[in-house]
Amino acid sequence: MEVENQTQVTKFILVGFPGNWGMRVVVFLMFLMAYTLTVAKNVVIILLVQQNQPLHKPMYFFLANLSFLETWYISVTVPKLLFSFWSVSNSISFTHCMIQLYFFIALMCTECVLLAAMAYDRYVAIRRPFHYPTIMSHGLCFHLALGSWAVGFGISLAKIYFISRLSFCGPNVINHFFCDISPVLNLSCTDMSVAELVDFVLALVIFLLPLSITVLSYGCILATVLHMPTGKQKAFSTCASHLVVVTIFYSATIFMYARPRAIHAFNMNKVISNSMLLSPLLSTLSFIA
Repeated sequence: MEVENQTQVTKFILVGFPGNWGMRVVVFLMFLMAYTLTVAKNVVIILLVQQNQPLHKPMYFFLANLSFLETWYISVTVPKLLFSFWSVSNSISFTHCMIQLYFFIALMCTECVLLAAMAYDRYVAIRRPFHYPTIMSHGLCFHLALGSWAVGFGISLAKIYFISRLSFCGPNVINHFFCDISPVLNLSCTDMSVAELVDFVLALVIFLLPLSITVLSYGCILATVLHMPTGKQKAFSTCASHLVVVTIFYSATIFMYARPRAIHAFNMNKVISNSMLLSPLLSTLSFIA
């Protein structure tokens, strides 16, 4: 059967969260509340950091960047999801699906690098406190943040290029509530080995390299804290919230994406995706706590 004779899919149908009306209302309210709280809290954090001179420090600069990123991270998927609860036909065009997929991947990759930059900031603050203001200058912080965004959006271009070049001849039903990599790849009617390999290799690079930096940074931090007097070990508390965010984020992303084969347990994908979409709310609360 030749692919050229097949009809190219122009839109996809998102299954979302099927179920009875009562359950759908509960899920809708849960996501609406989580989305509203996350956006509101992140906006408050950004405004507080921007308008308060005492908060013009590297730690809060990166926190403001993370808050800005996570606001857009959930805005890529959740508004469409909320609309789908009241839509008769939950369809999305091929172009819009690729756009949603691109920004979701880009923001996720950016967060990987940004979390590593934040870990390095904590490493310098605890390991070299007297040189901290000199090392973590405004210029370095700016370039670390800019580099995080550039790497995240750049790598995602390669990912989405190979995915968008695949042929989709039908079926066009995505058993998910947004356009995610594995469900989309599973619908391709052509050989997706190259796209899958590129996705796997880039996933390893963008996940494992920043994760290695984060783990090494916290390993050095922990070694330093253990040799501190008991009274000074409170310094590690400034890292606790960031460590919670890293744990939640990487646990979900490595399970979901660091695989060479398309995932078939899509109901499990939905559960893990829910934790990823709710993690911005959890991370915001952990930083505020």
